[in-house]
Amino acid sequence: MITVQAEPHPYVFDAARVALLCIDFQRDFVEAGGFGESLGNDVSRLRSTIEPTRAVLSAFRERGLTVIHTREGHRPDLTDLFPAKRDRGNPTLRIGDEGPMGRLLVRGSAGHDIVPELAPQPGEVLLDKPGKGSFYATDLETILRARGITHLVVTGVTTEVCVQSTVREANDRGFESLVLSDCTGSYFPEFHASALAMFAAQGGIVGWVGTSADLLSALDRSPVQTENVR
Repeated sequence: MITVQAEPHPYVFDAARVALLCIDFQRDFVEAGGFGESLGNDVSRLRSTIEPTRAVLSAFRERGLTVIHTREGHRPDLTDLFPAKRDRGNPTLRIGDEGPMGRLLVRGSAGHDIVPELAPQPGEVLLDKPGKGSFYATDLETILRARGITHLVVTGVTTEVCVQSTVREANDRGFESLVLSDCTGSYFPEFHASALAMFAAQGGIVGWVGTSADLLSALDRSPVQTENVR
């Protein structure tokens, strides 16, 4: 068992039963010209999550552990896009409109792709989702159950939207989540802090919060190579 210092208390997991979840590290969210910027956000605030996530990703790959990437986006015909999502806010461009990286949040567009620094490798799960939560309208739960996964190390953007939706859904399904504070980010620093506080509140009512440094340190103390159930 591997023990990671975290809040509200140490997070303990079996390396054969853990998966790294990289949520929506897409160009549309973290690069200029994408959907995030069309909403008026400063996308540079999310860039700080990339390097620590890359370090964690590398550690999981070295140990043969399960890695799952998600991408939020819609069918080219937008038949899976609800008006309740499409019409929110007052963006300069809406989902499906043509932007500098192709149609915003549409599968197959350049902006829908994951940033090169964190691009999936062969054998890693790449999950497309139409909503904020990673379990909604996807086969994520089936994939996790089939591989015997019980614990999730969570990275991604944004903390208070797609990450929070996913972690709450995971908790309801019985999965234990460790959210890495430096591998998650928001356009709004106060929302990032608030979401992290809510995860670990009341004895970890939703999950645990830790750092990439503490996770990597714990992995280094348990260097045995292992592979998850495939």
